[in-house]
Amino acid sequence: MKNYMQLHLNILLFSLTGIFSKLASIQYGKYGLSGRMFYLFLFLMIANCGIYALAWQKIIKKFELSTAYAHRSVYLIWAQLWAVLIFKESLSWNNLFGMLIVLIGVLVVQKNE
Repeated sequence: MKNYMQLHLNILLFSLTGIFSKLASIQYGKYGLSGRMFYLFLFLMIANCGIYALAWQKIIKKFELSTAYAHRSVYLIWAQLWAVLIFKESLSWNNLFGMLIVLIGVLVVQKNE
């Protein structure tokens, strides 16, 4: 259970990259290259990717590669959650259906492990 918690916390960490990326894009759209916040979000995005990559390498040693990558698809659910909570975007039925398929896929891989 501890290993799965670490795996999913790392996936959550990776999902933050999308937030920083979108925030950098918004800042760039408003202020171009002269916006200070653009560089902050760009730095956070790159730093987050580096931290994620190091943690991912340690975590995947504890799992079959197919299992780790199947669980990584949960990133899509986190991304949708952040889109709704932070950026006030709406979910369509297709989004919800896609998230359900991702969850079912993870459960199928998990059950076959």
